Amino acid sequence: MFNPIEIDRNNLTIMGVKFSNLKTLESTANAIGSNMFEGFEPTPKGVEIIRDYVVGKITLSELIKFAKAKSYV
Repeated sequence: MFNPIEIDRNNLTIMGVKFSNLKTLESTANAIGSNMFEGFEPTPKGVEIIRDYVVGKITLSELIKFAKAKSYV
């Protein structure tokens, strides 16, 4: 079942996680939405990890390590 997540474009937040600009917020929201169709249930920590990957703060290898360790929970 699909559960909506809180996206606040005016305050640039997803599930309370702050973004620096609208473009990054929308890119992250799209990535989360795509993964939700595959069963991903986002958490604020998961949103942070995906945001950090989108902005280049972490690498794909690091993202994969976080996913395998279920660090997003």
